[in-house]
Amino acid sequence: MTAPPGRFDPTGFERRVEEARSRIDGAGDGRPVRIVAVTKGFGAEAVAAALSAGLVDIGENYADELVAKAHDLVALQPAGRPGDGGVAGDTGPVWHYLGAVQRNKVARLVPMVSWWEGLRRIEEGRAIARRRPGSTVLVQVDVAGIPGRGGCAPEEVESLVEALRLEDLEVAGLMAVGHPGGPEEARPGFRLLVARADSLGLPVRSIGMSDDFEVAVEEGSTMVRLGRVLFGDRAPHR
Repeated sequence: MTAPPGRFDPTGFERRVEEARSRIDGAGDGRPVRIVAVTKGFGAEAVAAALSAGLVDIGENYADELVAKAHDLVALQPAGRPGDGGVAGDTGPVWHYLGAVQRNKVARLVPMVSWWEGLRRIEEGRAIARRRPGSTVLVQVDVAGIPGRGGCAPEEVESLVEALRLEDLEVAGLMAVGHPGGPEEARPGFRLLVARADSLGLPVRSIGMSDDFEVAVEEGSTMVRLGRVLFGDRAPHR
């Protein structure tokens, strides 16, 4: 069961966005890094605030929450604004689905999701490709070696990338969750992912979250997924 959305306090939000951008610039080498604003645990008001601050990439971990927010966002749009805020490619958010891909929920998500960031198995890719060939996907890699963290083993990445491409999917890059315990604990895993992406010619490296995004940028991230550092603490899920 998913908990009701938490209350989003917009006070200081744009300042936090600018601070995050500054920290990214300070850690990087001038290459562009996309911020995916992760609104998990908050309502559509948080998505609207992110869009107003220029953050068009919105990440969600739960299928039901993404679909509900895409619907609720319509009511929050100013009168006369084009687009419905939900369908991928319109004037609303670019939705990134970050959670484990459940095949029975893919049909509900494909009209909205532009980026599927958590592919771990070929069966998940096939479910997406059946409903939207050419979809953009990232392969999730287990760089921490911790049971339950998700992702395919580093030595299995190449074969999964090749299999997904045969399913008529656009494999843009790799994604990982850093090792817990602090930024420096995450660094070796980020370095491993970037090296694997380089070896496969994959340009997108979705690594780095609120606790470790500067280290991720130092190691070559092109996409960071920021929730708490932008929105504050979330409502718990149960």
